[in-house]
Amino acid sequence: MHDSQPQTSENFLLELKNLCVNYGGIQALQNINLTIYAGEVVSLIGANGAGKSTTLKAISKIINLRQGQIIYSGRDITKRPAHEVVKLGIAHSPEGRRVLAQQTVLANLELGAYARSNSAEIKADLDYQFKLFPRLAERRNQLSGTLSGGEQQMLAIARAMMSRPKLLLLDEPSLGLAPAIVKEIFAIIQHLRSTGVTILLVEQNASLALQIADRGYVLEAGNMTLTGAASDLLKDDRVRSAYLG
Repeated sequence: MHDSQPQTSENFLLELKNLCVNYGGIQALQNINLTIYAGEVVSLIGANGAGKSTTLKAISKIINLRQGQIIYSGRDITKRPAHEVVKLGIAHSPEGRRVLAQQTVLANLELGAYARSNSAEIKADLDYQFKLFPRLAERRNQLSGTLSGGEQQMLAIARAMMSRPKLLLLDEPSLGLAPAIVKEIFAIIQHLRSTGVTILLVEQNASLALQIADRGYVLEAGNMTLTGAASDLLKDDRVRSAYLG
C-alpha cells in the first residue's frame, strides 16, 4: 500500500536503501530497506542471527556495507566514518552494554560526550542523566564493572545520550535483566521518546518492543520479510506464532 503523496528522503530522519553486508563469504544482510520518521520508535524484531544487530552496526558504521545507501536527515552518510556519524546525531547503545569496566560511571558518561566541546552543556547533560538515572548518580565514582547488569544497561543508554543524539540505536536493552529492571528500562525508553529522541530498537522481547513502538520490521535470515504498524504486527498470526509465543 502506497501513500498518495510521494515519499522522498526529506520525509525521513533515516532511510536505508538496499543495504547489503557480508561477513566473509556469508551474506548477513540482503537488500534491507527501512525508514524512520523523526520522533518515532521503530522496532526491529527477528530470531537470533537474523541480522538485527548487524543492521544497527551498519548504520553506526561499525561495519562496512557491501552495497546500499544510508540517508540520514536528508544527507547521504554511507561513506562517513563512525566518529562523524556520532557528531551528526546518531548514537548506538550496543548489545552486551560494553561499558568500560575499569573506568568510573562518570568517566564512561564523559566519554559519551567525546565529540562535543561545550563544557557547560556537557555538565548540564551529566546532571540531567544523573536525574534520569538516580542509581548512576549514587554510583558516579564507582567502577562500572562493579555495577549490576541493570545498572550497566542504564549506563550504556545514558552514555549514548551524552552525545545528544537525534537518533538512538538501542540493541537488546532487556537482555539478561530481571523483569522489574526491564520495566524500568522500558519506562526510560518511553521517557526519551517523549523528549523528542527518535529510537530504532532491537529487542528479543518482541511483544514488549512492539507495545512501545509506532512501527515494526521483521528480519529473517538477513531479509526484511514483514513491516507494518506495531499494533498490526502484534495481531499478525505469523508474528504471533514465531515471536510472541
